[in-house]
Amino acid sequence: MSEHPDCAVIRRGYEAFGKGDMATLGSLMTADVIHHVPGSNPMSGHHKGREAVLGLYRRLGEETAGTMRVDLERLLADGRGHVMSFHMFRADRGDRGLEMHEGLFFTLVGGKITDIDECVEDIAEADAFWS
Repeated sequence: MSEHPDCAVIRRGYEAFGKGDMATLGSLMTADVIHHVPGSNPMSGHHKGREAVLGLYRRLGEETAGTMRVDLERLLADGRGHVMSFHMFRADRGDRGLEMHEGLFFTLVGGKITDIDECVEDIAEADAFWS
């Protein structure tokens, strides 16, 4: 079974994210990409534009002193420009650690990511970690 082209884009994004390769990651996004982060914490909100989204990712790394790991578990495509990803998030921040399942719902247009909706296993726990 071959991988859907939209899933291949997202897999490449996960690989770039894991390496801290923001240039490659940015090349997979449109200039007006939006990443929606749930909850009520300093990371929450609608991060609009490639630079804002990449800035969010840099901040995640800084806030966790480089301990953040995202292990991709599964990708699902609908063949109409949507991909769902499921991963395990692990990080330490100060004296606190977090390990939880998360998912991202991607919209792609022309092979580029235009929108990312983030879902987490426990919003209250995520808020406590990032606050």
